[in-house]
Amino acid sequence: MLDWLTSAALHAFGAPTTWAELLGFASGLLCVYLVVRQHIANWPIGIANNLLLMVAFWHVGLFGDAWLQVVYVGLGAYGWWRWGTGRVEQRVRSTTRAEWWWLAIAGVLLTVALWWYLDRWTESTVPGPDALTTAVSLLATYGQTRRLVESWWLWIAVDVVYVPLYGYKDLWLTALLYLVFLALCVLGLRAWREQLRTAPQGSPAWSMD
Repeated sequence: MLDWLTSAALHAFGAPTTWAELLGFASGLLCVYLVVRQHIANWPIGIANNLLLMVAFWHVGLFGDAWLQVVYVGLGAYGWWRWGTGRVEQRVRSTTRAEWWWLAIAGVLLTVALWWYLDRWTESTVPGPDALTTAVSLLATYGQTRRLVESWWLWIAVDVVYVPLYGYKDLWLTALLYLVFLALCVLGLRAWREQLRTAPQGSPAWSMD
């Protein structure tokens, strides 16, 4: 199975595109679309996307991003549980000042720790960008599980870095995917902000349909 996933499905921009990257492209688009719609199905589809991209990233030596997908699977299961059991607010909300401080501290500590690990213990050729994008992506996913509107800003920032990073690694289809993600993140930010502005207190913010 792994041999098939890491074999070339097609060639794009002069570089081979593996089946893992191709399937990750398709599932990633569907996942982000469902997040914008606040549909609970984004979580299981996102978990499948994480597993596919983990294979694709490890294959090209993006070890930080590969291990990030493992954490995403855990966060995806957590988000699926919270959205599905009603144990989280059923409408979007703004990030509090205290939450911003905790996110900033966690982001700095995660970036420094991951940079040190990737530079010292792996063969990563881009430990700095790899660590930064990994840390910010984790924070953005955490914000998504709690329906924080500003989590979209974190995704926008990290996607701006991801696009050239994946191009540098010849993951051109994934770079294109994250360019589309960037556009979807802008739409998601606008949709969640509008919902925050107009939804009455206590109204549900997502659908099982």
